[in-house]
Amino acid sequence: MRLTLVPLLFFCSICFAQNNYPQDYFSNPLEIPLILAGNFAELRSNHFHSGLDIKTQQREGLKVLAAADGFISRIKISHFGYGKALYITHPNGYTTVYGHLQHFNPEIEAYVKKQQYEKESYEIELFPKAGELQFSKEDVVAYSGNTGGSGGPHLHFEIRDKEEHALNPLLFGIDIADSVKPIVSNLYTYAIGDSSYVNNSNAKQKLRLIPLQNGDYMAENIEAFGEIGFAIGTTDRQNLAANNNGVYNVQTFFNGNKNFEMNFKEFSFDESKHINRLIDYEIFKTKKQRVQKLFNDNNPLSLFESVLNDGYIKIEDSTNSVYKIRITDYKNNDTWVTVNITGKKSDAFQKIQPETSPYYIYANQTTNLKEGNVSVDIYPNTFYEDLYVNFQVKNDTLILNKDIIPLQKSITISFDVSKYSDEDKNKLYIAELLGYKKYPSYSSTKRNGNTLSTFTKTLGTYALTTDNNKPTITPINFQNGQWLSNFRYLKIKIDDDLSGISNYRATVNGKWILMEYEYKTKTLTYDFNDGAVTDTKNNLKVIVTDNVGNSSTFESMFYRK
Repeated sequence: MRLTLVPLLFFCSICFAQNNYPQDYFSNPLEIPLILAGNFAELRSNHFHSGLDIKTQQREGLKVLAAADGFISRIKISHFGYGKALYITHPNGYTTVYGHLQHFNPEIEAYVKKQQYEKESYEIELFPKAGELQFSKEDVVAYSGNTGGSGGPHLHFEIRDKEEHALNPLLFGIDIADSVKPIVSNLYTYAIGDSSYVNNSNAKQKLRLIPLQNGDYMAENIEAFGEIGFAIGTTDRQNLAANNNGVYNVQTFFNGNKNFEMNFKEFSFDESKHINRLIDYEIFKTKKQRVQKLFNDNNPLSLFESVLNDGYIKIEDSTNSVYKIRITDYKNNDTWVTVNITGKKSDAFQKIQPETSPYYIYANQTTNLKEGNVSVDIYPNTFYEDLYVNFQVKNDTLILNKDIIPLQKSITISFDVSKYSDEDKNKLYIAELLGYKKYPSYSSTKRNGNTLSTFTKTLGTYALTTDNNKPTITPINFQNGQWLSNFRYLKIKIDDDLSGISNYRATVNGKWILMEYEYKTKTLTYDFNDGAVTDTKNNLKVIVTDNVGNSSTFESMFYRK
């Protein structure tokens, strides 16, 4: 009877929680039906997704509407992240966010471009005063796009509270058609401590899942003893879309008693980094699968709603137990996973010993590792627990463990470059070596005298790398000496094959012009509608500099009436 009552009680608690949020205040930010490419708090690389990704029918330029009355309180334009983004603060204290925009409405566009030309910068962040840019509900404030770190045309939409916590927009009555049950792809079990084991081994194990006709799952039966935990790979789909999105709630029950719950209603941006502790980071880095733990192993996330014994369960000898997992989406479609567990104590079981090394890190202490010309500074509470790390230096290459351990904070990696000539020093940078072929990926590098340093939240292999190559600059839609009277845009491709592009500057007849940089296509675009080009004969000059200071200059003449 207890298990029968749990779903009803849980559903009622959801209904009660939702009533705490205004239900008819915010409207659809687009003029088309809402179909999601991504939903709130789903698991992303190094963060929880902070809003809804709304499909725009694979198009750009759809009208983006103010979800309620309010004023533009923040405008941010960046090459990465949200790209072009607007923030609207509303009288009820909430703020809505609109990201990956193509461009703003004419009033906002003029306001922004005036500031961009004054600061001579495409990337900009502005904080208009209340009443300066005021809009009513459903006014057009922008047009949808694909700017920043977007993988395709869509609108990123958020709702935040006064404390800048990201809130699930579905809590506010924004409706998404969804009659599809969550999907479970993986289930793992963990033996906790030296005296616990599952199927006669204390190694992490993947369990076989048997799909049932009603959409639920039965896991293979296991034998266990001692304290154990589980982790699950699960996603959800909404109607009209095949995207694998995040779920809303996960609960676990041991012999009918709830011992763990996560509710994806809200989170603070500061805690989003702890996603790498929530998931099994090693599985993610080695198998590209996000498997979230159903226990709290020293994770400060606020998403944990109800946790008994940190979500672990204890299996006694000669017992029969049932462990159940309930995964629920926002529309209360749910999927259950059942694991039958037989308690069986063994005098001999396979014991997997963790790898050791000469370097042991105490999580609450500062640690400095040094060998040859390389040093690594690790600060207190960078790691979640005490552990061994592999630390090796070979010539100008640092091997700092495998990237299978999550970090809370950045570490500092430093190389002494005093043995290099001054000319060579100017071309050096620190790179993370990625993949089987150890491809060098630029890690933001600072120089202080004879020391190069980088901050990183990723373990792995790092090396000093030389970049003697200048960036390339190639015109896309024009030639030298061409008449461009009927052109709306001027397009140039810029690229750098090693350290990457640091900055660029474009002028016409010596005056700075606003060229928008789209890193996904490596394209600079100037819009003649800016009105900055007024002469008939024009000399275009573009200077592009990479991250070690190599610079290229492109010049071309064009004409306009």
